[in-house]
Order: sequence, then C-alpha cells, then structure tokens
Amino acid sequence: MVARMRRSHPAANLPVAWKQGPSETPAIRKPNIIVILADDMGFNDITFNGGGVAGGSMYDDPKSANVVNARNAFDPVDRFLWAAQPSGVRFNGGPVFKTDGYMTDSLTNQAIDAIEANRNRPFFMYLAYNAPHSPLQATKADYDALPQIGSHSLRVYAAMIRNLDRNIGRVLNALRKQGLENDTLVIFTSDNGGANYLGLNDLNKPYRGWKATFFEGGLRVPFFMRWPGRLPKGEHVAEPVTHFDIYATAAAVAGATLPADHIIDGTNLLPFVDKTAAGRPHESLFWRSGNYRTIRAGDWKLQVDDTRRKQWLYNLADDPTEQHDRSAVNPAKVAELAAMLGQINAEQAKPLWPALIEVPVLIDKPLGRPIAEADEWIYWSN
Repeated sequence: MVARMRRSHPAANLPVAWKQGPSETPAIRKPNIIVILADDMGFNDITFNGGGVAGGSMYDDPKSANVVNARNAFDPVDRFLWAAQPSGVRFNGGPVFKTDGYMTDSLTNQAIDAIEANRNRPFFMYLAYNAPHSPLQATKADYDALPQIGSHSLRVYAAMIRNLDRNIGRVLNALRKQGLENDTLVIFTSDNGGANYLGLNDLNKPYRGWKATFFEGGLRVPFFMRWPGRLPKGEHVAEPVTHFDIYATAAAVAGATLPADHIIDGTNLLPFVDKTAAGRPHESLFWRSGNYRTIRAGDWKLQVDDTRRKQWLYNLADDPTEQHDRSAVNPAKVAELAAMLGQINAEQAKPLWPALIEVPVLIDKPLGRPIAEADEWIYWSN
C-alpha cells in the first residue's frame, strides 16, 4: 500500500512494502494504521521540520494572550529558539506559513480532515506532534486548569501534555465518528525520555538518565497499541520492544511482504500482544551515538562511553533503575557483552557525517543545577 493521503502531493510518500488502489469494498478492506509520535518532527504533508529554522517551531505567537510561555535562561538551545525560531510549518515542502492557533490543535485539525477525506479507503497516517518538546508554550486554558502545580515551567510542560492528550482524543473520536474505530490500528509512542535541558527534576523518575543517554530514563517511553476490532483490551507485553517494530507490525497489518533485500530489525508485535507468540520480541537491543554505545541482552545491559573510557553494567531484572554498577565485580559478563556490542557495531553503516561536538550530559541532574565532583555523566555526540 502506498500510503498517499488524499491531501498529499503524489510524490510525497515513496513505495515501501505494499500497494493499494484508490478504494476497496468493505468486504476486502484492509485496516487503517495511524502512528502518533510525540515530541518529534513531521515530514511530507504537514511539517515543522525545516519550517524557517530547522529543528522546531514556536507553538503560537509568544505575545498572544492565549499562550503562557516558560523560558530557560540556562539552556543555550532554548535561548536560540526564542530568539530565532518563528511559529510556522510547511505543507508538502511549500513556503512556511503560520498555523491557525496553537500548533498541537492545528496539527490535529489537519489529521481529522485527512481521516474524513480518506474514510472510504485504507490509509496510513504518521502524525508527529512536536509537543511537548521545547520551547515550552501552553495554551492559557490548559495552564489555568493546573493550579496545583507550583513550578511555572513544570506547569507549562504539564499543560502541553494535557493539550496533547486531549488532541489525541479528538483523533480517536474522529475515527469513531467515521465508523473506522474497529478497523484502525493506532500506535502511540514518543522518541525518547524527558530531556535534561528542560531543567525539571524527577522527569523520568524512578529511572536514571535523560534524553541523549542510554540509561533507562532516556530509553523508556510509552508504547500503546489500540485496535478494538482485533486486539484484546488490557494486554501488556513486559519485555522490551523498539520503534523498529512499528514497520514490521504495520506491514503485517496491511498484509504486506517485507523486502527480502534488506535486514529488518523490527518484529511484528501482534502475536506478542494476543499471546500467540511466547518469549521475547528481541533477545538483544542496540543503541549507538558516536563513541557512546549500549547493548541489552536479556536482562543484562552494558553501556560503553569510549570518550570517557567508562563502562556501566546492570542487571535490569534485579536493578531496573540502574543503581548498582556491576562492571567491576563481573568482568566476564562485561567481556561477553562487549564482544556482542563490537560485532553489532561493526555491522552498522558508518554515519553519513561526523559529529560536530560531544556534549556532556549529567545522568542524575537536569541542566541548570550545580555540578559536583561525584556527578556521573556521558558524552553525547551531536
């Protein structure tokens, strides 16, 4: 299925694994698939990736009476965004234009329009909200609804999530209104854990680490799948899954054949949700950012920072919040996982461009807090 939405430019989406005609009869209709990703940048139909200055957008005019802002003077990226970044998006690569109202509301309006326009044929929708990524801007109504939160920045951040939650509900209601709820797989996830540069304590509690680290606070994100006509309610997959699994799962839902000339790292998650498959979706998982690499094999996890010449070893079954580094007392396990890590890393394609800088990221403190000699950190390549 070439998932071209009716509002999309014909060249906006490239064929990946399956094809579809312009419409199908209800008896043979394939399911719809919607992937909702929070805290990221979109592309093709509606995007703020490259809108003005690449990397993000204001959610609305900072001077609007309907918006509450929170600026972090300690964050150099935040200072740049507020000074240089407009509020704007592109449509199919066209000129930048300002959305009608708050960004999250506007993206949802576009998604609902696309659902209505494609209600008579199967569709794939990738709905990438920038919320709750910085810059921190919330609607005044959502901010006013959270008076119990004392910290101004945290209140704005929570108000952004409140707005995001409501807008995802609008998307689900649109499916219900069009009679598509039982025929649509909806996946919701986020790209990483909470960011240290927001300056908010305990954002990923009880886990250590932040966005850009491979501690559990940086890696663990929500991953929800909803398909009333196919998936049982309330099921839980305890073993780790990955965003790579979205591709394999979507292909299976659409009845597609995965390309045989590519290595597919993802796994179809449906059998693990309906309990027709046993075991782990993945025996091992791998992450890499420059000289900082991590492998999880079973319940063991090894992190390696070659810039610091530092290693961390944890058994997540006994120590899920990574409080007790076992690298010094279990060198055999370090050697075993390091060999696996080296082999997997050698199989990967080299980066298309080198990192410009390596940035230290404290593991247990957000940005803007005093640094102590005992603090631990990693180097993140950007």
